[in-house]
Amino acid sequence: MKIMSGAESFFFKGTNERAVLLLHGYTGAPSEMRLLGEYLNSKGFTVKCVLLPGHGTTPEDLNETTTDDWYAEAEHACCELLSSHSKVMVAGLSMGGLLTIRIAAQLPIERAAILAAPIYLQDKRVPLFPILRYFVKYLPKQKRNYHEAAKYNVAYDKMPTKPIGSILQMIKTAKAEYIPKIEIPCLVMQSKIEHTVAPKSAQYIYDNIKSKVKKLVWFEHCGHILTLDNEREKVFELVGEFFSQD
Repeated sequence: MKIMSGAESFFFKGTNERAVLLLHGYTGAPSEMRLLGEYLNSKGFTVKCVLLPGHGTTPEDLNETTTDDWYAEAEHACCELLSSHSKVMVAGLSMGGLLTIRIAAQLPIERAAILAAPIYLQDKRVPLFPILRYFVKYLPKQKRNYHEAAKYNVAYDKMPTKPIGSILQMIKTAKAEYIPKIEIPCLVMQSKIEHTVAPKSAQYIYDNIKSKVKKLVWFEHCGHILTLDNEREKVFELVGEFFSQD
């Protein structure tokens, strides 16, 4: 299956012993993490970002995948970095943030950055999704405008509904199992004005992880895709600083 231009996985070799795995969001692609990856690599980190199954090709492909498929790919990539680097960090955006939560609970990584992870969703149709998917295969998405970062905005223009049930189940499992098990240092980041993830999601994550070292950062001038929007430079700096600490 042909990959959309700009949706390819990427790998940047670093100059220190630290490596970072980046995980993109639902219907998105590694491109939305590329600017963050380039910034971290400029600070010496080895950076890897994988294209998750069903993404970067067609919405029809995505409609046949689940969170288990995405996690398997993320876990494999993380284990590869763990085998070659003494310190591995993971940063995930949105659905990638949920995958990051699971990795932080299950794999021996050093630190995690959880960006706009959905514990609570803004869409009032959420309770209907398990039934809706039998009648509507795809929902239209709002167009995302990021001006000078537009070329990194590689994503589907419609959202498959079938995998959403899997995402909702992953959220339940994250709340019940993964979040209470997290003890590593975590950076939690969230926009207060976005329309996808309810801001109280970040507060829930911050309040319920067991980490002694944790930080919650709010943004008031950008939307859901923190890595491409108006305050992205601040996002990059904060993630870089957090991942540089011992």
